[in-house]
Amino acid sequence: MYLNGICFITDSTYCDLPLYDMVNKVLGAGVRWVQYREKELSRRQIYENALKLRKLTGPFGATLIINDHADIALAVGADGVHLGQDDLPLKEARKIMGNRIVGISTHDLAQAKEAESGGADYIGFGPVFHTTTKEAGVPKGVDNIRKIKENVSIPLVAIGGINPDNLALVISAGADAAAAATAVCRGDVTLNAEKFVRFFSK
Repeated sequence: MYLNGICFITDSTYCDLPLYDMVNKVLGAGVRWVQYREKELSRRQIYENALKLRKLTGPFGATLIINDHADIALAVGADGVHLGQDDLPLKEARKIMGNRIVGISTHDLAQAKEAESGGADYIGFGPVFHTTTKEAGVPKGVDNIRKIKENVSIPLVAIGGINPDNLALVISAGADAAAAATAVCRGDVTLNAEKFVRFFSK
């Protein structure tokens, strides 16, 4: 499964395009990792959208991760689930997901170590820079990426305020991948996504 390069996080708040069209453009631009994140809809609506995204991502061979909801991820045949610190405990999510991917958001070294020992497949770490997507706390900076990579061996996905201009900083600091939402959603979605894809194709 695809767990490197750029992870596109769907963001209905900051994108004018409908979800399906947005993800279709991103996949067409070469992105092969999509995380479906939705905080405002009902669980039934999230399920229905996730099902559509599974059908869309399948032919591209793209990895689909569902945010927060392990049961929905399993129900639609997604590749995995991404958890926040306040979501279902990692241990319980693993029981539900079996061998599928379980990732978890972390904000410091202690959480990163706990995620690795708990069996997470990857960690999201951030916010690295200031982000407008959600209230995510004080930016952690790239030095903390280096610190975590010295102590944790599972893949680290940098998140928070990442764009084509600062992408090289997070990767050179040791991040295995980067996640982006508004940097892709705002403006020309295809062009924005292609910039990220080109970076990882060098």
